[in-house]
Amino acid sequence: MSTVTNSRYVAEYDALAPILPGQALPWLQQLRKDALEKFSAHGFPSPREEEWRYTNVSAIEKKLFVPSITLTASHVDKDWLKSQQLEGAWSVVLINGHFSSEHSLLDGLPEGVSIMGMADALAGAKDVSPLLGQSVNNAEHNLVAFNTAWFTDGVFVHVPAKQVLMKPIQLLHIVTEADVMAITRNLILVDEMAEAQVIETFAGTDNAYLTAAVTEVFVGQNAQLTLTKMQVESEKAYHFSGTYVKQAKDARFNHHNFVFGGLLARCDIHSDLDQASECELNGLYLGVKRQHLDNHTRINHLKPHAISREMYKGVLDNRARGVFQGRVIVAQDAQKTDSQMNNRNLLLSDDAEADTKPQLEIYADDVKCGHGVTVGQLDEKSIFYLQSRCVDEETARNMLTFAFANEMVDKIKIKSLHDKVLEQVLMRFPQEGIEKSWL
Repeated sequence: MSTVTNSRYVAEYDALAPILPGQALPWLQQLRKDALEKFSAHGFPSPREEEWRYTNVSAIEKKLFVPSITLTASHVDKDWLKSQQLEGAWSVVLINGHFSSEHSLLDGLPEGVSIMGMADALAGAKDVSPLLGQSVNNAEHNLVAFNTAWFTDGVFVHVPAKQVLMKPIQLLHIVTEADVMAITRNLILVDEMAEAQVIETFAGTDNAYLTAAVTEVFVGQNAQLTLTKMQVESEKAYHFSGTYVKQAKDARFNHHNFVFGGLLARCDIHSDLDQASECELNGLYLGVKRQHLDNHTRINHLKPHAISREMYKGVLDNRARGVFQGRVIVAQDAQKTDSQMNNRNLLLSDDAEADTKPQLEIYADDVKCGHGVTVGQLDEKSIFYLQSRCVDEETARNMLTFAFANEMVDKIKIKSLHDKVLEQVLMRFPQEGIEKSWL
């Protein structure tokens, strides 16, 4: 990163720091200070780093995005906001990086369930000191350090032991202004034997802006959390999000990642598995025009008898580039591990590109692990088969493309979310020959 740009961001921080949440908390001030020092020394990640070899974020360096200092809820188009909120879900709204109680829909929360802005939690409503920075630290990479130093707000979610939520919780991150950076830090706690579904939605108006969100997740013993992310940012936006999970013994964590928007988007999903815990990661990334979509997953099997399953699919058209880096690490003590990872990529254009790098690091000797990768175009035999059934070639290609992507959409069990994701899929690729009423 250039020294000039780096100093601009750091100089901006000096003016911002006094109004960031948690000023009265010495532990948080130290955490922010350490993060700022790391970012100041090294800047944004570089392709020279192995974990970033396929993704160049230098475009962020060339433009100084400025944090939104205060909540500007009055600028929100309420009809557009309502169209982003899911039916049948509690809705937590963050506008330009700030929690908005005015626009959130939290009536009817069960007793003991806590949902609030991170700034409110840090102001004394909750003690988050044992949690913040525990599932990921500044050493992960410099975008995490950047988030730690700059975050202006976020969401705190706590589901107490044995509580089973009958409705999902939607965390709706929206950006309404140009040239801002919306930087949020979120904590999700699902205690022992509890069950919850959380949906993260990232959307914004047609502007250039930067989203940088880090979500730390703690899933208690024998608890279950399904976390779904749908990213439909502006085609001019830059997006980074990281989800970092700690699973206790027998905990079950499912993640569905749908990456559709952004000019450049990077998504990290990392999970640490304890004994007999289960982790399932599913993803679909659809790239058009000149989009660059990077997905980075890491599953750490730390104890015996844990199970992980991973399936990511990409569909890339025009000059889009998709990246998948999946890493499974099996520790020496993690005997009887069962892990499978797959990545499938469909290229619709000669100029589209897919870079895929699956990794297995196995230090135990009694495991069952495997991975598979494909990068290719539509099967000409399948196209010919449909043509022999009186389907024209263009329609046949559309049907096969949609079927390839729809396998991941069908994994969604929440109808309102399923319909939203399906709508995004149909928007991005030709629909001739496909009737929505069939689906």
